[in-house]
Amino acid sequence: MRKIFWWSWVAIAFGMALLISLPRNQPPSVPSSVVQLPPKKEIRYDSYTLASSVVHTLLIPSGSRFSVIPVLSPQLSTVENFAQKHNAIAVLNGGFFDPQNRKTTSYILQQGSLVADPRLNERLINNSQLVPYLNKILNRSEFRRYRCGATFDYDIALHSEPTPMGCQLVDALGGGPSLLPELSLVEEGFQDFADGKVIRDSLDSDRPNARSAVGITADGSLLLVMVAQKPETPSTSGMSLKALADFMKTQGVEKAMNLDGGSSSSLYYQGKTFSGKVDEQGDPIQRSVFSVLLVEEN
Repeated sequence: MRKIFWWSWVAIAFGMALLISLPRNQPPSVPSSVVQLPPKKEIRYDSYTLASSVVHTLLIPSGSRFSVIPVLSPQLSTVENFAQKHNAIAVLNGGFFDPQNRKTTSYILQQGSLVADPRLNERLINNSQLVPYLNKILNRSEFRRYRCGATFDYDIALHSEPTPMGCQLVDALGGGPSLLPELSLVEEGFQDFADGKVIRDSLDSDRPNARSAVGITADGSLLLVMVAQKPETPSTSGMSLKALADFMKTQGVEKAMNLDGGSSSSLYYQGKTFSGKVDEQGDPIQRSVFSVLLVEEN
């Protein structure tokens, strides 16, 4: 009996020592058959209140489940109407158009087909004042989406630039000028000089105004930008094109292109519309547009 009693105490002592030696508060181990998925890459919205503007940005991460594609409407339409029609997550106003005849002044390509051709706009082509600049106007920067094998890539390039080897140009939206890596106002026919003086500046590039732009970061993420004027200073707020380029550079953007601005500048995101231009009373101006960049979930 004494031996049995003694061995019982030995067993109890051994069990206590084993419990003490076990690590505490450890999470349960994951079976080797369970795959740990990376977190989903989500769209990020930010708003920046600056001295003379409010800047709204949407970052669409590279490799996410979201696509950015150009879309146009047979009739001029607001960004929220574009969003409702296409069930879009976000919409940014797109390229230039003539508000008088409602015809495009920018190339637009959708699913490999040319759907808007500025050469068919007689007010553009037959304008004697634009004859010296037509070659530049018809070769402005455009936002491109390529299909390269099983993946899609984005780029900003002049209209005349070739498609990369092994890729197919699927969608494109013309705009301009290029903002980054360099501001190309003269090269794209937006600005001209004579005897050291500005004789043409169709975008009032040095003056603050409502602006819209699209950019590409080093890792291939897309940044949509809409610069809004401040209601308390309607005539002096907004950004110049150089200030817009500088801002986008601070966001890690390496390539960027200006879009239609002024009264056209508008951004829709998650049920809310942000307008860029304000009138003399500080009230937002919402103008219908011809084309947009639309963010959709794949």
